[in-house]
Amino acid sequence: MAEFYLVRHGQASFGAADYDQLSTLGEQQSVWLGQYFAERDIQFDRVIMGAQKRHRQTAEAICSGMGSTLEFTAHPELNEYDFSALCNSLGDDHPELTRLVSGNKVDFYKGLKQVMRLWSSNELKGSLPESWADFSQRVSNAKQLIQQSGAQRVLVVSSGGAIGMMTRQVLDASVTTAIELSLQVKNSSFSHCYFNEKSVRLASFNNIAHLDQPDRFDAITYT
Repeated sequence: MAEFYLVRHGQASFGAADYDQLSTLGEQQSVWLGQYFAERDIQFDRVIMGAQKRHRQTAEAICSGMGSTLEFTAHPELNEYDFSALCNSLGDDHPELTRLVSGNKVDFYKGLKQVMRLWSSNELKGSLPESWADFSQRVSNAKQLIQQSGAQRVLVVSSGGAIGMMTRQVLDASVTTAIELSLQVKNSSFSHCYFNEKSVRLASFNNIAHLDQPDRFDAITYT
């Protein structure tokens, strides 16, 4: 079977005016991942990524680490859901949640998990850019695009929410599992899958072998 490596972008700029921008560490994480691939002679014949800046920056840094130049194909189906819009939709109905998602990183992720549960059960009343069902469908479309790519080894760069959703679809798991998985995906981690046009099989999830050494433990991040 063919295979794809589903990579979450490197650390982005949490708390900055523009989150959609790799931090210096995020770029380094991605270069290290590229070096990891190169050391194992893992070469890609196709690069598919989301259409957000952090996806392209991650793909570029991976290729830099590999010492290779590849053409990228951007697909918005692999974009992250708009977590800012979801949080802003809380309004006055959920004051405690609003407080959490406006707090520090720990509080934000505690709150985001609850917001995602409300979103998945159609309990958010504000104006939303997409429903949970729409999000699920576009990620499914992205998975089908990969399956129909005709490539033998594909590098796919996306975000935690989309990766959690795609993993849920591969495993035929619950909505709760999708939410839990999406919030566990580390920056620059890769999930390895085998595929053909009919099916996808998960071989590993959330792998950070390129960061698994003492001098890089502080480089393990979730934003």
